[in-house]
Amino acid sequence: MSKLRVAIQGQEGCYHEWAARQYFADANVQKEFDSPIVDGSEIEVVCCDTFQSEFEALAADSTLLGVVAIENTIAGNLLTNHELLRNSQLQIIGEHRLHISHVLCALPGTKLSDVVEVNSHPIALLQCQAFLRSSLSKAKVVEMADTAGSAKIIKEKQLQGHAAICSEYAANLYGMEILARGIETNKRNFTRFLILQDKFAPSLVKRADVNKASIDFCVRHQQGSLTKVLTILSFYGMNLTKIQSMPIIGREWEYRFFVDLTFSDYIQYRKALDAILPFATDFQILGEYKEKTEIKDK
Repeated sequence: MSKLRVAIQGQEGCYHEWAARQYFADANVQKEFDSPIVDGSEIEVVCCDTFQSEFEALAADSTLLGVVAIENTIAGNLLTNHELLRNSQLQIIGEHRLHISHVLCALPGTKLSDVVEVNSHPIALLQCQAFLRSSLSKAKVVEMADTAGSAKIIKEKQLQGHAAICSEYAANLYGMEILARGIETNKRNFTRFLILQDKFAPSLVKRADVNKASIDFCVRHQQGSLTKVLTILSFYGMNLTKIQSMPIIGREWEYRFFVDLTFSDYIQYRKALDAILPFATDFQILGEYKEKTEIKDK
């Protein structure tokens, strides 16, 4: 088997990497792929600083797969990633849902009372404010570019008295001591990731396993246009699991819609798409794949 190369946003040990390794290690996922290239969790991760650079890396190398966060139960939709995907030559071939649980870690031998500075990504710091106020009220809080990167810097520079907020996976990867687990204020913190592949490469997903699709479209600037589209999808038995609107720049009060839908009959699904075309403009299928219902920890 060839080693799978997967582009992610972030440092080694970030949640994107953990999501990628969980997804491709899943035996059920491997059975769904109509290709022998998947090699369990033994994937080669290509780290990218930003989502923009990740999409650029995927555009430059058609053999790369990508893992990209698309929505979070607390922060909402990552609208920038919707646009990056729409303007790319990529297709969605899968999804993964990950429970985001933070730990506080430091150099081995460090105690909670020794911590004078806490480093992490600003979003992670916000998500752990209650813990920081109650357990580390006197510690300095410093924003960093990455959760896993914070742990990596502390380990490499041997920063005594510094602690990082990151995933347990990152803490273990960098040999850090975990001082506290589950320190996020809201325990119902989940992120949905998309698995991406070059649009012009044969999809790795077997057609028989497809039961979900992501589409995007505009509607004609006429009364009831969106209602007609949604009514048609409902008539054909499509279950809308997500609908996201975004304003179209340069076209005042007009919107683009990103829709996820699930179905049990692929032929009926394709008939539904044909039926909405007279009412939708700039229509495209972003991907057809298998719905992922279970949520993985950490």
